[in-house]
Amino acid sequence: MKKGIHPEYYYDAKVICACGNTWTTGATVKVVHTDVCYKCHPFFTGEQRIVDTEGQVERFKKRLQRYEQYKKELEAKKAARTSPERPLSDFGLSQRAVSALAKAGITTAGQVLEKLAAEGSQALLDIEGFGSKSLIDLKKALRREGYTLPEEPAS
Repeated sequence: MKKGIHPEYYYDAKVICACGNTWTTGATVKVVHTDVCYKCHPFFTGEQRIVDTEGQVERFKKRLQRYEQYKKELEAKKAARTSPERPLSDFGLSQRAVSALAKAGITTAGQVLEKLAAEGSQALLDIEGFGSKSLIDLKKALRREGYTLPEEPAS
Protein backbone atom coordinates (compact mmCIF):
# COMPACT_ATOMS: atom_id res chain seq x y z
CA MET A 1 0.00 0.00 0.00
CA LYS A 2 1.40 3.41 -0.96
CA LYS A 3 1.98 5.87 1.83
CA GLY A 4 0.19 9.26 1.89
CA ILE A 5 -2.55 8.60 -0.69
CA HIS A 6 -5.19 6.91 1.48
CA PRO A 7 -7.56 8.81 3.79
CA GLU A 8 -7.18 8.39 7.51
CA TYR A 9 -9.45 5.67 8.94
CA TYR A 10 -11.15 6.26 12.29
CA TYR A 11 -12.08 3.09 14.18
CA ASP A 12 -14.22 5.06 16.63
CA ALA A 13 -16.23 7.32 14.25
CA LYS A 14 -19.47 8.54 15.77
CA VAL A 15 -22.77 8.23 13.79
CA ILE A 16 -25.56 10.62 14.81
CA CYS A 17 -29.13 10.13 13.51
CA ALA A 18 -31.76 12.88 13.24
CA CYS A 19 -33.91 10.93 15.73
CA GLY A 20 -31.15 11.27 18.36
CA ASN A 21 -29.75 7.74 18.21
CA THR A 22 -25.91 7.49 18.23
CA TRP A 23 -23.41 4.65 17.82
CA THR A 24 -19.77 4.15 16.87
CA THR A 25 -18.37 2.48 13.78
CA GLY A 26 -15.38 2.69 11.47
CA ALA A 27 -15.28 5.43 8.84
CA THR A 28 -12.99 7.86 7.03
CA VAL A 29 -14.60 10.85 8.81
CA LYS A 30 -14.76 11.43 12.56
CA VAL A 31 -18.54 12.24 12.73
CA VAL A 32 -21.31 11.03 10.37
CA HIS A 33 -24.79 12.62 10.38
CA THR A 34 -27.75 10.67 8.93
CA ASP A 35 -31.50 11.27 8.51
CA VAL A 36 -32.78 7.77 9.31
CA CYS A 37 -31.41 4.76 11.16
CA TYR A 38 -32.57 1.30 12.20
CA LYS A 39 -34.48 2.77 15.15
CA CYS A 40 -36.53 5.29 13.16
CA HIS A 41 -36.79 3.81 9.63
CA PRO A 42 -40.40 2.73 8.80
CA PHE A 43 -39.22 -0.69 7.57
CA PHE A 44 -37.80 -1.57 10.96
CA THR A 45 -40.39 0.18 13.12
CA GLY A 46 -43.45 -1.00 11.18
CA GLU A 47 -44.85 2.52 11.44
CA GLN A 48 -46.16 4.28 8.31
CA ARG A 49 -44.30 7.57 8.31
CA ILE A 50 -43.19 9.81 5.50
CA VAL A 51 -39.69 11.18 5.82
CA ASP A 52 -39.78 14.68 4.37
CA THR A 53 -36.31 15.51 3.14
CA GLU A 54 -36.01 19.19 2.22
CA GLY A 55 -39.75 19.62 1.66
CA GLN A 56 -40.05 17.06 -1.15
CA VAL A 57 -43.33 15.67 0.16
CA GLU A 58 -44.77 19.16 0.54
CA ARG A 59 -43.70 20.07 -3.01
CA PHE A 60 -45.28 16.87 -4.32
CA LYS A 61 -48.55 17.63 -2.53
CA LYS A 62 -48.61 21.16 -3.97
CA ARG A 63 -47.93 19.80 -7.45
CA LEU A 64 -50.71 17.24 -7.04
CA GLN A 65 -53.09 19.97 -5.86
CA ARG A 66 -52.24 22.13 -8.91
CA TYR A 67 -52.89 19.15 -11.18
CA GLU A 68 -56.29 18.52 -9.58
CA GLN A 69 -57.18 22.19 -10.06
CA TYR A 70 -56.04 21.97 -13.70
CA LYS A 71 -58.28 18.94 -14.28
CA LYS A 72 -61.26 20.78 -12.77
CA GLU A 73 -60.63 23.77 -15.04
CA LEU A 74 -60.45 21.49 -18.10
CA GLU A 75 -63.76 19.87 -17.15
CA ALA A 76 -65.36 23.30 -16.70
CA LYS A 77 -64.07 24.42 -20.10
CA LYS A 78 -65.39 21.26 -21.73
CA ALA A 79 -68.79 21.70 -20.08
CA ALA A 80 -68.94 25.32 -21.25
CA ARG A 81 -67.86 24.26 -24.73
CA THR A 82 -70.71 21.74 -25.05
CA SER A 83 -73.36 23.95 -23.47
CA PRO A 84 -76.75 23.73 -25.21
CA GLU A 85 -77.04 27.50 -24.80
CA ARG A 86 -74.02 28.15 -27.03
CA PRO A 87 -74.96 30.36 -30.01
CA LEU A 88 -74.57 29.00 -33.54
CA SER A 89 -72.39 31.95 -34.52
CA ASP A 90 -69.57 30.36 -32.43
CA PHE A 91 -69.28 27.36 -34.75
CA GLY A 92 -67.74 29.08 -37.79
CA LEU A 93 -70.73 28.51 -40.06
CA SER A 94 -71.43 30.75 -43.01
CA GLN A 95 -73.41 33.91 -42.29
CA ARG A 96 -76.12 32.75 -44.68
CA ALA A 97 -76.61 29.47 -42.78
CA VAL A 98 -76.70 31.21 -39.39
CA SER A 99 -79.23 33.81 -40.58
CA ALA A 100 -81.41 31.13 -42.24
CA LEU A 101 -81.54 29.17 -38.99
CA ALA A 102 -82.21 32.38 -37.01
CA LYS A 103 -85.20 33.16 -39.28
CA ALA A 104 -86.54 29.70 -38.40
CA GLY A 105 -86.09 30.46 -34.68
CA ILE A 106 -83.01 28.28 -34.18
CA THR A 107 -80.16 30.23 -32.56
CA THR A 108 -78.43 27.79 -30.17
CA ALA A 109 -76.76 24.40 -30.42
CA GLY A 110 -79.37 22.89 -28.10
CA GLN A 111 -82.18 23.91 -30.44
CA VAL A 112 -80.38 22.29 -33.39
CA LEU A 113 -79.87 19.07 -31.43
CA GLU A 114 -83.54 19.02 -30.38
CA LYS A 115 -84.66 19.56 -33.98
CA LEU A 116 -82.37 16.78 -35.22
CA ALA A 117 -83.59 14.38 -32.52
CA ALA A 118 -87.27 15.12 -33.04
CA GLU A 119 -87.56 15.58 -36.80
CA GLY A 120 -84.22 14.56 -38.34
CA SER A 121 -81.93 16.20 -40.86
CA GLN A 122 -84.72 16.76 -43.37
CA ALA A 123 -86.38 19.28 -41.03
CA LEU A 124 -83.24 21.44 -41.20
CA LEU A 125 -82.96 21.00 -44.96
CA ASP A 126 -86.56 22.24 -45.32
CA ILE A 127 -85.53 25.63 -43.88
CA GLU A 128 -85.26 28.18 -46.67
CA GLY A 129 -81.65 29.16 -47.37
CA PHE A 130 -80.20 26.20 -45.46
CA GLY A 131 -78.82 23.53 -47.79
CA SER A 132 -77.01 20.21 -47.58
CA LYS A 133 -73.55 21.86 -47.52
CA SER A 134 -74.61 23.97 -44.53
CA LEU A 135 -76.03 20.88 -42.80
CA ILE A 136 -72.76 18.97 -43.32
CA ASP A 137 -70.73 21.93 -42.00
CA LEU A 138 -73.05 22.26 -38.98
CA LYS A 139 -72.80 18.57 -38.09
CA LYS A 140 -68.99 18.62 -38.45
CA ALA A 141 -68.75 21.70 -36.23
CA LEU A 142 -70.98 20.14 -33.57
CA ARG A 143 -68.91 16.92 -33.51
CA ARG A 144 -65.63 18.86 -33.45
CA GLU A 145 -66.79 20.81 -30.40
CA GLY A 146 -67.73 17.63 -28.53
CA TYR A 147 -71.50 17.44 -29.03
CA THR A 148 -73.09 14.04 -29.54
CA LEU A 149 -75.48 14.07 -32.46
CA PRO A 150 -78.77 12.19 -31.98
CA GLU A 151 -79.78 9.24 -34.12
CA GLU A 152 -82.08 10.01 -37.04
CA PRO A 153 -85.70 9.30 -36.09
CA ALA A 154 -87.38 6.46 -37.94
CA SER A 155 -89.81 7.79 -40.56
